Amino acid sequence: MADTIYALASGAGRAGIAVWRLSGEGSGSALSSLTGCPLPPARRAVRAVLRDHDGEPIDDGLVLWFPAPASFTGEDVVELHLHGGRAVAQALGQALARLGLRPAEPGEFSRRAFAGGKIDLTHAEAIADLVAAETSAQRRQALRQMDGSLAALIEEWRRRLVSILARLEAAIDFAEEDLPSSLIDLTRTEAAALSADLARHLADNRRGEILRDGLHITLLGAPNAGKSSLLNRLAGREAAIVSAEAGTTRDVIEIHLDLAGWPVILADTAGLREAAGQIEAEGVRRALARAEAADLKLAVFDAALVPNLDEATCEVIDDATLVVLNKRDLSSSLLPETVAGRPVVAVSAKTGDGLDDLLSWIGEEVQQRFAVGPAPVLTRARHRAAAEAAERALSGFDPSGDLGLAAESLRAAATALGRITGRVETDEVLEAIFREFCIGK
Repeated sequence: MADTIYALASGAGRAGIAVWRLSGEGSGSALSSLTGCPLPPARRAVRAVLRDHDGEPIDDGLVLWFPAPASFTGEDVVELHLHGGRAVAQALGQALARLGLRPAEPGEFSRRAFAGGKIDLTHAEAIADLVAAETSAQRRQALRQMDGSLAALIEEWRRRLVSILARLEAAIDFAEEDLPSSLIDLTRTEAAALSADLARHLADNRRGEILRDGLHITLLGAPNAGKSSLLNRLAGREAAIVSAEAGTTRDVIEIHLDLAGWPVILADTAGLREAAGQIEAEGVRRALARAEAADLKLAVFDAALVPNLDEATCEVIDDATLVVLNKRDLSSSLLPETVAGRPVVAVSAKTGDGLDDLLSWIGEEVQQRFAVGPAPVLTRARHRAAAEAAERALSGFDPSGDLGLAAESLRAAATALGRITGRVETDEVLEAIFREFCIGK
């Protein structure tokens, strides 16, 4: 018999209301012991006074009873809605421990729901993502995944695989029955179609993962181009040291922004130039490495130096780069509309002029490149790795040769897809997934 667990499901600290959750076979008896009353009607909030083993009142609140299997975990579940004070929490924890319950581990409620068949792994991950969501776009994506859209897509792919495999195994089992060659041709056609669907879904520019983890944008430019000033202006605070001395920024400095619902990680980097020493050289190396890994780059130039633009910065401009001419308030020259084939926006980090245009411009670029549509997307690296494994297995499918080997390719593809929803999983992967949950979920 599994332990009966309990946890504070709402935030820690002082609050008007605190929600406690109990799950397991001993939940009902624990509730009766705390209230001294029979169990209330299922799924109905009832007011009750909770008391410890000495009869001392703990609190006066609401209790709810969810008998198995009609509960989140599939086990008997109790919810206690009490006052959110530290003394109440301490007294309740002591009373529950005395009744034989133990504190839940992070993610243990969701893991029990998964083990009980109440949710699959994509649903469990969506719960964690919804709790961690910091922007409206992240919230919407998590809710879509909680609705089961991704799980339904994966199961549809598996269903198609199983159908192809059934035809192929029929050809193997009844090889002497002179089955029509069209049966083998059909497996080849359907496997190719499924492989193409997987490839199209994988070629999504990592939209779901980027939205979940954050969009990485890197500021690049020569020393004193105003990158740190621009970072501070966008952050609304002094996040980076600003100095007229070249080479002040030696390491990568990050700030987190909510840009039109997108979580953005904006990084300031060392100025691109011939380094004066080992420390600055390392800063330049890190700047170039961050640029290589960035989803978007902002190439920042000093507008006061136009038409002379820094060559080292020009070299990093590509199709994922937005060109920013800073210090436009100091420029007396006619500013170009494009640099290295990329459009330009002129701003002044000092006065704030042009920053609204810059943010709007970045937002449009992000929407164009990474916007997530209504179709389900892969939101984690493990989803992508499993889908890629399935595609590789399908690419090796060849029913014109050994049919046994061809069938094994289909089984490998189905197994890979099953890892996404949890049909096929290892304890190690489950530990990694549920370890990131907060306690009480």
